[in-house]
Amino acid sequence: MTTNAETPVTKTAYSVEINAVVLRAPDAPMTVERIRLRDVGPGDVRVRIDVTGVCHSDLSLARGVLAQPLPAVLGHEACGTVVEVGSDVTDLTEGDRVILLWITSCGSCVHCGRGEAHLCVNGSARASEPYAIDSDGAPVYPGLTVGSFAEQTVVPATAAFKVPDDIDSRNAALLGCAVTTGVGAVTKTANVEEGSSVLVLGLGGVGLSAIQGARLAGAGTIIAVDRNTDKAELAKELGADHFVPADDDTKKMVRSLTGKQGVDYAFDCVGSARTIRDAWGMTRRGGTACVVGIGGKDDKVSFSALELFHFARTLTGCVAGSLDAGTDLPRYFDHVRSGKLDLGRLVTGHGTLADIEGALEEMAGGRGIRTLIAPNTRAAAS
Repeated sequence: MTTNAETPVTKTAYSVEINAVVLRAPDAPMTVERIRLRDVGPGDVRVRIDVTGVCHSDLSLARGVLAQPLPAVLGHEACGTVVEVGSDVTDLTEGDRVILLWITSCGSCVHCGRGEAHLCVNGSARASEPYAIDSDGAPVYPGLTVGSFAEQTVVPATAAFKVPDDIDSRNAALLGCAVTTGVGAVTKTANVEEGSSVLVLGLGGVGLSAIQGARLAGAGTIIAVDRNTDKAELAKELGADHFVPADDDTKKMVRSLTGKQGVDYAFDCVGSARTIRDAWGMTRRGGTACVVGIGGKDDKVSFSALELFHFARTLTGCVAGSLDAGTDLPRYFDHVRSGKLDLGRLVTGHGTLADIEGALEEMAGGRGIRTLIAPNTRAAAS
């Protein structure tokens, strides 16, 4: 009889202790706790989080709309500074500023082979893999693979994209999700043509970015829709030609602005069954409705067989703005440099780890756009 008693067992070590905001149950208040990160492996980097945005996807995870192993540290839209690199990492060094990517290409699945890195089968697998332990030694998971509501995180080097020196960390953080998702939905996923009419439904960080994307694409008419009329002025400053309140008359008003035809392209940046139907209904015959917001799996949308035939519209989903980081992020950097993308206007608040719950409540109420959190005292002071 043979045994494997002499086979060495490698145990994960957790040496670095940090502060992090931990979600322990859906729809329960998150608290700042001490956790210990797993040690950096050969292909990993440890990153100090300098700036992280509070995204609507974080709200969906916190409220249980999206599934996530718990306990977890949420946060995925971030820019930080590399403080430790693994022995096999050659393209990053300590001191490099990086955008953290919540979807990373494995390079070997069918989607990666088709050039669809944003649809990588393994791209979000890390969200189900423990990356830290709490004070009791229980595993802690990184929300949407990153876990940036913390002072530091550990990720594969492939999930860290180097930021040029002339790009501000606050802008870089927003390029980690909101901006690339909204702009990319328009310019890559739907590929809006110059002169087209565009509707953007839901004016959070992603929706306002989609408006800027429509302006970049040369859209002829851009219509912004939101329940909060206080966002009208900002939407117009960022490129919208018209603001329409989200109410019982929305569809009628949109049709009146488009010759009673509806828009060529509608972007639902909310993601509920109701708003998907609204976007669909405000799209012209033969047009395209694009679902950008992330909804719940039990929120069902219904279409009749006849309307699908008759209207001949295209209904498409959008994951991460169809981002290919290596190709697309340098273009986004150029847009920021030239002023074609105004990211500072998306920021409506600043805070520390203790302010994340409040930022989520603002977002849930349709008030805030983007709160930027500085998890480390040094980052907050600067």
